[in-house]
Formats: sequence, structure tokens, C-alpha cells
Amino acid sequence: MKSSLWYVGTLLFCVAILASGCRTGGDEMGESLIIEELDGDHALMERFEDGVRVTDVSFDPVGFRYDSYQIDGAEVGKLNRVADYLRGEGGVNLVVEGHCDERGSREYNMSLGEHRALAVRAYLIGLGVDSARIQTRSYGEEKPIDMGHNDAAWTRNRRGEFALYR
Repeated sequence: MKSSLWYVGTLLFCVAILASGCRTGGDEMGESLIIEELDGDHALMERFEDGVRVTDVSFDPVGFRYDSYQIDGAEVGKLNRVADYLRGEGGVNLVVEGHCDERGSREYNMSLGEHRALAVRAYLIGLGVDSARIQTRSYGEEKPIDMGHNDAAWTRNRRGEFALYR
């Protein structure tokens, strides 16, 4: 009886360790993945994707460094253009799509993609865009724009994209 309890306890301990989310591949991220709730955040009532996609305007994707969701100064101009457009077009909503390169586990990349999208959202809110008009979605590594397996491809795939809806 004692040996079977020891076996079950050891098995549960191992399962707990494996389920704790160890990351495979790549270096550990040097920054926290905690995103604070923003003023004006609200429960998601409906997905903007249910509306009509705006196709007469597009914006360049925002690039990110490896293992990072910080917005580089070189990308700020892109975000300013998006904010200017949204402030002038009250009936348009935005879905910020976060993407990653292929390195790292699927779970890690989904989380990093969401944090990239949230960072873009927070920046746009800081520029005066109503938070109720911006949703986020992560695709992780699922939708690469460059199928290569090198630095140039990975750089292109680390991005935040903008999908506009009416």
C-alpha cells in the first residue's frame, strides 16, 4: 500500500513539473510577459471579424526583435499612421494580429504573439484611440509571410499586423 501511494505521489509530482510550461527551443525571454489591464478595457462582446473587412486602406506591419514585444522607436511612425487613420474614421475598428517566427514552442509563440498585439494596442490607446475599438489576436508562428528558415525570414515573420473592420 505504501509503495503504491509513493508511486502515485511521484507520478503526480512529475506531471505537475511537466505541466508547468517548460519552454523548448531558443533562449529564455529576458522580460516579463505580464500585461496590465488598461483603463477602459471591457469584456469582449463580439468579434470585429464578424463585420465587413476594410480593404481600401492598409498599413505596414510593425516589426519586433527576437523574443521581444517591446516596440522599437523605428516602428513608431507606422503606429502613428494607424492612430491618425482610426481617429479620423470613427466607424472603423481594428484587430491587431500578433505573429512570431518558427523558433520556440507553439504555446510560447502564441503567448508572445498575444503580448506583441497587446503592446501595439496599448500604444495606440496611448495615442488617443478608443480602447473599445481595438481587439487583439495571436497567430503565433501559424501564419508566416516568409517560409524561409533563416534570419531574414524570421525577421519578417516577427510582426504585428492590422486588420480593419466596419
